[in-house]
Amino acid sequence: MKRFSLLLLALIIFLAVLQGCQTSSNEIPNLSVIKEQIKNYHKSGKYNADLKTIIKKAKDEFNRIKPKENSLIIFDIDETALSNYQFGLDYDFGYNEDIWTEWVDSKKATAISEVKSLYDMLIEKGFKVVFLTGRNRNHYDATKENLISEGYSKFDTLITRKMDALKTTAVDYKSKERKQLVENGYVIEGTIGDQLSDLEGPYHGIQVKLPNYHYMVK
Repeated sequence: MKRFSLLLLALIIFLAVLQGCQTSSNEIPNLSVIKEQIKNYHKSGKYNADLKTIIKKAKDEFNRIKPKENSLIIFDIDETALSNYQFGLDYDFGYNEDIWTEWVDSKKATAISEVKSLYDMLIEKGFKVVFLTGRNRNHYDATKENLISEGYSKFDTLITRKMDALKTTAVDYKSKERKQLVENGYVIEGTIGDQLSDLEGPYHGIQVKLPNYHYMVK
């Protein structure tokens, strides 16, 4: 009976969503409205509230693991360890490679405090940390300095994307790098990122997905 009730509830929700899609399918949201919604999501405190909920759950999960000698947690960087929200505001959520490079070189990205607290806990427990980013090799030095200046001073390595890997998808690139880490002897206990492409593929352990409504990387 309980199972039937759950199925009935799921069907009702599905039909409601379907009806909503049918009534609004001809309306395309205005880009300026979406940008304001993103700003309000941050200004209202909803973003921080969502982060706290996700990070608390992650801490609970990682606290159940007793780290081994080579237990590893992988962190993405942009919108995971470091926030580029100010970059989005400065350029109205636009992007081109030149202005992005200037931003990276400025090393102004700031630590996301909830993620930093998770990082601190994991380091204290004895986990090893690797930063695996879609930033390319030319950004390596500035990225490393930015991480250290924001308190991420203890990590085994920083992996940036080689120039010959720029045309591969983020999923393929990060999966390949995680596979290499496993072959090097690490045991991947968890992966933290703001994109599904940070988490998909093999060798990821506990998956921690953070909110990001600014952009999508496939």
